[in-house]
Amino acid sequence: MNKMKKNLLLQCSLLAVLITALFCAAPANAMSAHRLEIKSQEALQRLCKNNAKAEELSHKAVAILVFPEIVKAGLIFGGQRGDGVLFRGGNVDGFYNTTAASYGLQVGIQKFGYALFFMNEKALAYFKSSDGFELGTAPSITIVDVGAASSLSTTTLQKDIYAFFFHQRGLMAGLSLQGTKITKFTPSK
Repeated sequence: MNKMKKNLLLQCSLLAVLITALFCAAPANAMSAHRLEIKSQEALQRLCKNNAKAEELSHKAVAILVFPEIVKAGLIFGGQRGDGVLFRGGNVDGFYNTTAASYGLQVGIQKFGYALFFMNEKALAYFKSSDGFELGTAPSITIVDVGAASSLSTTTLQKDIYAFFFHQRGLMAGLSLQGTKITKFTPSK
């Protein structure tokens, strides 16, 4: 039993160092506004090129929030962080970061991106007026996977926000937006 406690303590210590590095070092290495805009535009273009429904939604959405690269790490406790750009009418409408913490059966490290397609002004206004928008509370959000994307049509597109994951790399089971917090920030020039 004593050996199990030491092993758990070691795992928790390693995870604390990993999460500290993830959340504290990332802002220090944050991209410039211009670089983040370019990476976000490129990620959105690749997503739309590889997913016909994302392409279709991009023409109907009032705004699109793109996080080109998020790092997620976990060992029982986990965290994720990334920076992104809100595009409205093809122009930058703000810079945001996304963070999440989790607890449970998880182990690994992963990089991925995601885009949120705001389909109406009400959802966008709610997002912009929230001081730290938390996904999974309101308005309604639908995570679109490859299988579900093929069944979306103009009659089924009735949600406020659609989320698409892309560029998943690394080893970690499961992707979720529940409990993810998005906050506006000012990047370096």
